[in-house]
Amino acid sequence: MKKETLLPIFAALVLGACATGQGPTAKQQGAAPVVDAASGPGAKSTRAPSGGGYLAGDGPGADTPSNLDSIPDAVPRAEPLHRYANRPYSALGKTYTPLQTTGSYKERGSASWYGKKFHGQRTSIGEIYDMYAMTAAHPTLPIPSYAKVTSVATGKSVIVRVNDRGPFLHSRIMDLSYVAAHKLGYINQGSAEVIVESIAVDSNAPMISAIEPAGVTVEPISVAPIAAASAMPVETSGTPTGQVFLQFGAFKSAQGAESFLVRMREEMGDSGKRFSLYEKEGLTRVHYGPYQNANEARNAASKFEARLGFKPFVSLH
Repeated sequence: MKKETLLPIFAALVLGACATGQGPTAKQQGAAPVVDAASGPGAKSTRAPSGGGYLAGDGPGADTPSNLDSIPDAVPRAEPLHRYANRPYSALGKTYTPLQTTGSYKERGSASWYGKKFHGQRTSIGEIYDMYAMTAAHPTLPIPSYAKVTSVATGKSVIVRVNDRGPFLHSRIMDLSYVAAHKLGYINQGSAEVIVESIAVDSNAPMISAIEPAGVTVEPISVAPIAAASAMPVETSGTPTGQVFLQFGAFKSAQGAESFLVRMREEMGDSGKRFSLYEKEGLTRVHYGPYQNANEARNAASKFEARLGFKPFVSLH
């Protein structure tokens, strides 16, 4: 992924979805000066896997069902778009403008997948992520909506319901659920080149008949409950304290900021500082620190740029 410095929060950024290979040209996304997102599991940083097909701590569940191939594809149907999760938003130094209509998007690129590490957590539209359901995360497709995903290598296709945002690093264009990636055959590789096509639904009737194979049973794995978002304290701007922090992102949606903070905490691990939420001028900002001075913060930001693919900027409380 191209590295860029995180600009001031209301600066307009232009993001072009990156097509690869000789496939269809990606639809270009316009600039969006407003930040608003409810980030779910897809907002995690998708580092390239090392020594396997998935990130450390992620992967298959302990009790993966034996009949994953029998789980039916998602059935496209008309659904109202989420009120907040389809507004322009900023994540990892880029601003994204979600599409407002279905059926006109087609892109070729690399798709990753996410599994047990995010199983049971909330997606960008507040639903519980199920790694054994035919779902996916995408940066700009309307949510919820439906997409056909085809493996370039094998020609095999699946239909997924897009209900989450992400991925945001390494030029990945989609995060598929564990079972969807399994059905396309790239679980062990971690990623695969695919073609993503948005599916238009013009009525409330399903486009295809639902197929419920007999004997399909899916038992969710056990996961620890995530902390309630409302329990996370938010510091409000007031009298200047002189404390120095790095800003990783800013959101109009407090839920989006909270979920993004959780993903960044998982990405950074124990780096000697802490993440916090800071509300100023109507935006909930994700800050990291504090640092002794601005020079120390800038030096840290330069190191994070190589690690994360974007550069946080210095912010004073």
